[in-house]
Amino acid sequence: MTAMLSRHANELFWMARHIERAENTARLLDVTYRTSLLPYEPQEPGLAWAEPWAVPLIATGGATAFYRAYPQLSAENVLRFMTLDAGNPSSIFCCLRAARESARAVRGNITSEMYEDLNGAWLEMRGYDYRRIQALGVSEFLDWVKMRSHLFRGVTFGTMLRDEAYHFLRLGTHIERADNTARILDTKYHILLPSAADVGGAVDYYQWASLLQSLSGFESYRRIYSDVISPRRVAELLILRDDMPRSLHSCLNFIDDTLELLCDDRNRELRRQAGELHARLHYGRTDDIIRYGLHEYLMDFLERVSLLGDEVSRAFLVPVY
Repeated sequence: MTAMLSRHANELFWMARHIERAENTARLLDVTYRTSLLPYEPQEPGLAWAEPWAVPLIATGGATAFYRAYPQLSAENVLRFMTLDAGNPSSIFCCLRAARESARAVRGNITSEMYEDLNGAWLEMRGYDYRRIQALGVSEFLDWVKMRSHLFRGVTFGTMLRDEAYHFLRLGTHIERADNTARILDTKYHILLPSAADVGGAVDYYQWASLLQSLSGFESYRRIYSDVISPRRVAELLILRDDMPRSLHSCLNFIDDTLELLCDDRNRELRRQAGELHARLHYGRTDDIIRYGLHEYLMDFLERVSLLGDEVSRAFLVPVY
């Protein structure tokens, strides 16, 4: 791959990741917003990190940056930080801006429909401030972000040539999606219930239901299991089932297939890492995950997918000095 192609691959890869990150930030905020509407009383006073609105900061690793910019934890401050803050590189505003800048850099590698769709989303995003989000409704704004991501993905699927550019877009999308699905699933670990007696009760049920809805998995869960929501089955659906589009297994299917098309003998370590991670999901068992600990399993997965992303960068993309 030439240096020029590496630069293009880098822009395409990160354009896809930033679009997917914007959508998944919206999904993470959505599950937090839904959960924050439930009755909440921490088990121990003073555990600020256990507040529902601390969860997206913990899940994204943004707590330190947040507390440098905002004096206290509140729904408004977290929403401002994660949706509109130009100083937070992972905010929805910054993700859409970065995606649009990448699209401008590779206009010759994407279709005009793709560029116009992404440019339109960015121009509309620039018109939002917190007052407008409040007037529209938090859920409605987050739905708008998700819909713009869906539209771009649909335009890409319907108009783009299946060449290397398309494969790098797909690779970036599914590495980012795998990372964020694991983070959203792990939010349940961080949310403390009012009391141990509520485990398996109404609050617990609505927390799991909100999490499934945020990952577009509620209807799929009901169709497959036709039963009450249980942590074991949620884990099976979102980790091991490869027919669930946002599951970890489904993401690794796409990643492994895409790398098979892109890699040659020089990329054996990349193929090994992807194949090993894919095999852990393909042959994994829910009982083993629960026995190991869901939180611990997800933390291990996040570390492995991060290393996989680093190896993709070393193999194909512009090195970061």
